[in-house]
This record gives sequence, C-alpha cells and structure tokens, in this order.
Amino acid sequence: MGKFESTYTENTRETLPTIQRLSDGSYELQSRILLEARIDEVFSFFADPTNLNQITPEWLHFGIVTPMPISMSADVTIEYKLKLRSIPVSWKSIIPVWEPPFKFTDRQLRGPYTSWVHDHLFSEISPDLTSVEDRVRYRVPTGRLAHFLFVKRDLLKIFNYRAQTLKDIFN
Repeated sequence: MGKFESTYTENTRETLPTIQRLSDGSYELQSRILLEARIDEVFSFFADPTNLNQITPEWLHFGIVTPMPISMSADVTIEYKLKLRSIPVSWKSIIPVWEPPFKFTDRQLRGPYTSWVHDHLFSEISPDLTSVEDRVRYRVPTGRLAHFLFVKRDLLKIFNYRAQTLKDIFN
C-alpha cells in the first residue's frame, strides 16, 4: 500500500491533492474525493468535455478549441487554450484509455509540460457514492526551482478548486 492509499478511509470525504517528486525526476499529483452520486452519473459528467469549464478556475481563462460536440472515446484528441500566469498556452491531449464508467486517461501531446499523463479513476463505494481519483504524472521543462515556486502551487490550487466545485455540483 502506497503513501496515498494509507491516508484514505471510507469515512474520509476527500484527500487533499498532494504532489511528490519521483525517483526519475518526474512528479505525481494524487487526489481523491467522494461524491454523492451514482458512478454512471459521475462518469457521464466527466465524459462531457464542456464540463471542464465548470471545474477549471476562471483565472486560467480555459477554453476548448476543438469543435463541438466531442464524442469521447479512445484516441479522441482535444485542443484547449488557457493562460498560465497570463501567458497564453495551447494544449492538445489524446485519450489513450477509455473504460467507462471506471477509468479514462488523457495524455498531453502538446502543451506546457514536458510530459503529462492524467488518469481519472472512478469506483463505486455504494450505489449512491462514487470515489473519483486523479493521478497525474508529469515533468516540467523548467526544473525543480520553477516547480517549487510556481507549478506545484498552481496545480494544488487547480485541483483544490476542482474538488470543491465537484462537491458543490454533486453533494
């Protein structure tokens, strides 16, 4: 059992996002929240890319560039635009794994990170309670100091916002 799993109990509504540096120099963000909804409802929410706007902080100026509607499945690519610290960024992702209603993965093809792989994991705790877990493995092009000063702080803010917004929507 890893560090993250050992901090989780059935009575915990969420685990705050944590980031750790891995031995290969990459980073891993982990977060978990319990939502009071059926797994199919929660997965359906995540399967609609337009809902990303609801769970992304406004200060990122996030927008989907890919024409709508987007029918999510394996190998779908989606292009976004956003601003990181007022710098415009283009981001293109592919969905290499699509396993409704339990898992999907998005992987950055182009964007601000050297690499970015985001696993979205869904588990049914009970018929009306779903665990949503995020595991993001990433590398930054700017090194450890920039990660410490900016990237880590921004990612923790983004995933805390996401957790709070999901609780507001579902709970």
